[in-house]
Amino acid sequence: MKIAIYPGSFDPITKGHLDILNTASGIFDKVIIAVAQNSEKRGFLPVETRVKLIRESVKDIPNVEVDSFEGLTINYAHQKGATVLIRGLRAVSDFEYEMQLSQANSALAPDVKTVFLTTKPKYNFISSSTIKEIYINNGDVSKFVPEVVFEYLRSIK
Repeated sequence: MKIAIYPGSFDPITKGHLDILNTASGIFDKVIIAVAQNSEKRGFLPVETRVKLIRESVKDIPNVEVDSFEGLTINYAHQKGATVLIRGLRAVSDFEYEMQLSQANSALAPDVKTVFLTTKPKYNFISSSTIKEIYINNGDVSKFVPEVVFEYLRSIK
Protein backbone atom coordinates (compact mmCIF):
# COMPACT_ATOMS: atom_id res chain seq x y z
CA MET A 1 0.00 0.00 0.00
CA LYS A 2 1.44 3.37 -1.03
CA ILE A 3 0.87 5.88 1.78
CA ALA A 4 1.43 9.61 1.31
CA ILE A 5 1.49 12.35 3.93
CA TYR A 6 0.16 15.79 3.03
CA PRO A 7 1.61 17.94 5.83
CA GLY A 8 0.87 21.57 6.56
CA SER A 9 -0.66 24.02 8.96
CA PHE A 10 -3.97 24.22 7.04
CA ASP A 11 -4.87 27.29 9.07
CA PRO A 12 -7.52 27.24 7.62
CA ILE A 13 -7.79 24.64 4.86
CA THR A 14 -8.62 26.17 1.47
CA LYS A 15 -10.12 24.97 -1.78
CA GLY A 16 -6.55 24.97 -3.15
CA HIS A 17 -5.50 22.48 -0.48
CA LEU A 18 -8.50 20.32 -1.36
CA ASP A 19 -7.58 20.47 -5.05
CA ILE A 20 -4.11 19.10 -4.24
CA LEU A 21 -5.67 16.47 -1.98
CA ASN A 22 -8.10 15.29 -4.65
CA THR A 23 -5.22 14.82 -7.07
CA ALA A 24 -3.12 12.98 -4.46
CA SER A 25 -6.02 10.71 -3.45
CA GLY A 26 -6.25 9.53 -7.07
CA ILE A 27 -2.55 8.64 -7.14
CA PHE A 28 -1.92 7.03 -3.74
CA ASP A 29 -3.68 4.23 -1.87
CA LYS A 30 -3.93 6.35 1.27
CA VAL A 31 -3.31 10.03 1.94
CA ILE A 32 -2.98 11.38 5.45
CA ILE A 33 -3.54 15.10 5.87
CA ALA A 34 -1.22 15.84 8.75
CA VAL A 35 -1.83 19.11 10.57
CA ALA A 36 1.48 20.29 11.98
CA GLN A 37 1.34 21.59 15.55
CA ASN A 38 3.94 23.84 17.00
CA SER A 39 3.60 24.34 20.73
CA GLU A 40 5.78 27.46 20.44
CA LYS A 41 3.42 29.13 17.98
CA ARG A 42 -0.26 30.02 18.28
CA GLY A 43 -2.26 29.51 15.13
CA PHE A 44 -5.28 31.37 13.83
CA LEU A 45 -7.51 28.36 14.57
CA PRO A 46 -6.73 25.77 17.25
CA VAL A 47 -5.27 22.53 15.87
CA GLU A 48 -8.26 20.51 17.13
CA THR A 49 -10.62 22.82 15.22
CA ARG A 50 -8.56 22.56 12.04
CA VAL A 51 -8.59 18.75 12.27
CA LYS A 52 -12.35 18.72 12.80
CA LEU A 53 -13.02 21.09 9.88
CA ILE A 54 -10.71 19.14 7.59
CA ARG A 55 -12.37 15.84 8.52
CA GLU A 56 -15.73 17.30 7.62
CA SER A 57 -14.33 18.74 4.37
CA VAL A 58 -12.86 15.39 3.20
CA LYS A 59 -15.49 12.98 4.50
CA ASP A 60 -16.45 11.95 0.96
CA ILE A 61 -12.91 10.92 -0.03
CA PRO A 62 -12.60 7.34 1.24
CA ASN A 63 -8.81 6.95 1.15
CA VAL A 64 -8.06 10.12 3.12
CA GLU A 65 -7.34 10.33 6.85
CA VAL A 66 -6.82 13.42 8.97
CA ASP A 67 -4.36 13.59 11.84
CA SER A 68 -2.10 16.04 13.65
CA PHE A 69 1.52 15.76 14.69
CA GLU A 70 4.33 17.64 16.37
CA GLY A 71 8.00 17.41 15.44
CA LEU A 72 9.70 16.51 12.20
CA THR A 73 7.47 15.56 9.30
CA ILE A 74 9.95 12.84 8.32
CA ASN A 75 9.63 11.18 11.74
CA TYR A 76 5.83 11.29 11.45
CA ALA A 77 6.01 9.79 7.95
CA HIS A 78 8.10 6.89 9.27
CA GLN A 79 5.62 6.32 12.14
CA LYS A 80 2.79 6.08 9.61
CA GLY A 81 4.68 3.90 7.12
CA ALA A 82 4.52 6.61 4.46
CA THR A 83 7.06 6.75 1.65
CA VAL A 84 5.85 9.97 0.03
CA LEU A 85 5.34 13.56 1.15
CA ILE A 86 2.92 15.68 -0.85
CA ARG A 87 3.76 19.34 -1.30
CA GLY A 88 1.52 21.76 -3.13
CA LEU A 89 2.76 24.41 -5.50
CA ARG A 90 0.63 27.40 -6.42
CA ALA A 91 3.19 29.47 -8.27
CA VAL A 92 6.87 29.57 -9.14
CA SER A 93 7.46 31.63 -5.99
CA ASP A 94 6.62 28.55 -3.86
CA PHE A 95 9.20 26.40 -5.61
CA GLU A 96 12.44 27.62 -3.99
CA TYR A 97 11.19 27.12 -0.43
CA GLU A 98 9.59 23.76 -1.26
CA MET A 99 12.73 22.54 -3.03
CA GLN A 100 14.92 23.40 -0.03
CA LEU A 101 12.47 21.65 2.29
CA SER A 102 12.38 18.53 0.12
CA GLN A 103 16.17 18.42 -0.06
CA ALA A 104 16.46 18.71 3.73
CA ASN A 105 13.89 15.92 4.14
CA SER A 106 15.75 13.80 1.60
CA ALA A 107 19.01 14.27 3.51
CA LEU A 108 17.27 13.16 6.72
CA ALA A 109 15.36 10.27 5.17
CA PRO A 110 16.31 9.21 1.63
CA ASP A 111 13.57 6.56 1.71
CA VAL A 112 10.82 9.21 1.79
CA LYS A 113 10.30 11.02 -1.50
CA THR A 114 8.62 14.37 -2.04
CA VAL A 115 6.03 14.75 -4.79
CA PHE A 116 5.07 18.24 -5.91
CA LEU A 117 1.52 18.75 -7.11
CA THR A 118 0.16 21.95 -8.62
CA THR A 119 -3.23 23.48 -8.07
CA LYS A 120 -5.62 24.42 -10.80
CA PRO A 121 -4.91 27.97 -12.01
CA LYS A 122 -8.09 29.28 -10.37
CA TYR A 123 -6.57 28.46 -6.96
CA ASN A 124 -3.07 29.86 -7.56
CA PHE A 125 -3.60 32.96 -5.46
CA ILE A 126 -5.38 31.31 -2.53
CA SER A 127 -3.35 30.81 0.63
CA SER A 128 -4.32 30.44 4.27
CA SER A 129 -2.62 33.79 4.93
CA THR A 130 -4.74 35.48 2.28
CA ILE A 131 -7.89 33.91 3.72
CA LYS A 132 -7.02 35.17 7.22
CA GLU A 133 -6.35 38.69 5.93
CA ILE A 134 -9.65 38.81 4.03
CA TYR A 135 -11.56 37.37 6.99
CA ILE A 136 -10.01 39.70 9.59
CA ASN A 137 -10.93 42.67 7.40
CA ASN A 138 -14.56 41.54 7.03
CA GLY A 139 -14.23 40.27 3.46
CA ASP A 140 -16.13 37.34 2.00
CA VAL A 141 -14.03 34.15 2.04
CA SER A 142 -16.84 31.84 0.91
CA LYS A 143 -15.33 31.35 -2.57
CA PHE A 144 -11.98 30.25 -1.20
CA VAL A 145 -12.71 27.75 1.59
CA PRO A 146 -14.91 24.66 1.96
CA GLU A 147 -18.48 25.39 3.08
CA VAL A 148 -17.89 23.92 6.55
CA VAL A 149 -14.94 26.28 7.09
CA PHE A 150 -16.93 29.27 5.88
CA GLU A 151 -19.81 28.40 8.23
CA TYR A 152 -17.41 27.98 11.15
CA LEU A 153 -15.69 31.31 10.48
CA ARG A 154 -19.05 33.02 10.17
CA SER A 155 -20.16 31.54 13.49
CA ILE A 156 -17.18 32.90 15.43
CA LYS A 157 -17.27 36.45 14.05
